[in-house]
Amino acid sequence: MDITAIAIFGCVCWAIVRIVNGPSENPKLRKKAKATQTQLETEHAQMQEDLQAMAERLAVLEKIVTDEKYSLNRELEALKD
Repeated sequence: MDITAIAIFGCVCWAIVRIVNGPSENPKLRKKAKATQTQLETEHAQMQEDLQAMAERLAVLEKIVTDEKYSLNRELEALKD
């Protein structure tokens, strides 16, 4: 192998190692990754709260719709029209 091939091989190996290791070697990237992770965790928690609220609202709506009085009122309204 000539020197050019060795240099190219070395650069490819270095790039692979950088990709596999990720931001752990560079403090700036590590800090950015930590901030991104914190932001994602915050968004996840907010979405979990929203999902819980939606589930509660859905349960209330299901209870209203399956109520006999609700069905009777809808039928009466249909007869009036």
